[in-house]
Amino acid sequence: MPLTFFKSKSSPLWKRISSDDSTRLRLKYDTYYHIFERQEGTRVFKDGKEFIMLSSNDYLGLSNHPRIKEAGIQAIKKWGSSTTGARLANGGRIFHQELEEKLADFLGKEACHVYSAGYLACASAVTGFAERKDLILADKNLHSSLWSGIQLSGARCERFAHNNPSHAAEILEDEEDSNKIFVLEGVYSMEGHIAKLPDFVEIAKKYNAFLILDDAHGFGVLGKDGRGTAEHFGMTDDVDVLCASFSKSLAGAGGFVASSKEAINYMRSHSKQTIFSAALSPASCACAQEALQVMQDEPEHRERLFKNLERYRGILADLELDTWESETPAIPIVLGEKEKVYYFWKALLEKGIYAIISIAPGVPPGKDLIRTAISASHTDEDLDRIEEAMIYAKSKI
Repeated sequence: MPLTFFKSKSSPLWKRISSDDSTRLRLKYDTYYHIFERQEGTRVFKDGKEFIMLSSNDYLGLSNHPRIKEAGIQAIKKWGSSTTGARLANGGRIFHQELEEKLADFLGKEACHVYSAGYLACASAVTGFAERKDLILADKNLHSSLWSGIQLSGARCERFAHNNPSHAAEILEDEEDSNKIFVLEGVYSMEGHIAKLPDFVEIAKKYNAFLILDDAHGFGVLGKDGRGTAEHFGMTDDVDVLCASFSKSLAGAGGFVASSKEAINYMRSHSKQTIFSAALSPASCACAQEALQVMQDEPEHRERLFKNLERYRGILADLELDTWESETPAIPIVLGEKEKVYYFWKALLEKGIYAIISIAPGVPPGKDLIRTAISASHTDEDLDRIEEAMIYAKSKI
């Protein structure tokens, strides 16, 4: 092992690294970057202790589906581990095209492009279309991937209050002629809120604005057969660009951008994230394609998800815990103070329940919370233990 204390650290950057309070506090309280030794369904194991996972985005519980696992295995046998290149150059294969065609057809769009990460996909959905002379109107609670895309585009950005169409309209009243782009999420993952898409579409039409929708947490959950937020409102044709990741309902890795053929070709010419990133692996492609098919063949997974969601909401309501009016399987427990959040989280761990802490500035001030998510794979026994743990955790604050 290298002995780092013998190395010269003359750069001032080392002082910034060694004195960083965020890192020091994270390591002290051990709240993130946990490693689990194994997993069995909803159960994960750390340091010899079993936990029920209550913060996974595996909404449909497909991560261990035998058809999906077998699809990944067969893809590796046929194609190997990687295509070792970007799609622009040498990395494209027929399985990328097949997945893109199936996704586009499922979503009601003409074309699609798949990526090796959801973060890349969502950033590309912005950088592929926005330019410096454009105006972006962004919900202030957007995911980091979208903010990265906004910053990289160089476009001017105006933030509006979370899920507040009226505020967005007020901003536009004072804007002169320019290309206007709305950037929204279908479902906001920290809050569980569904975008007020009909109102935003009405404003977008009034001002001839382009509309980009990140539906990572709506895809697979909302709409007919899980087609997402736009389909949920019957507004697929009103959304110019859809993007999402495969790591939620499809229980895989990667992401996509879907739109018209003309728009996808334009994005492939202008988005550096699209041009220079390595292609999605054969196994990830195969797993995503099979998961998409399972989602359509086996509606019982969504049915179980909503059954579990109904019971979980009832548990939290009986305890009078603030869920920030969540409408989806992503359910926050808002406690409002960092200390309360920490002790609530520790109490859940004591009872064998694993959830995630989110505190300011990751959430608005006064909205410090425990982020939880329900899955179709949660059993009745899991929910019994979750209920017991929630009662115990509330008693500790």
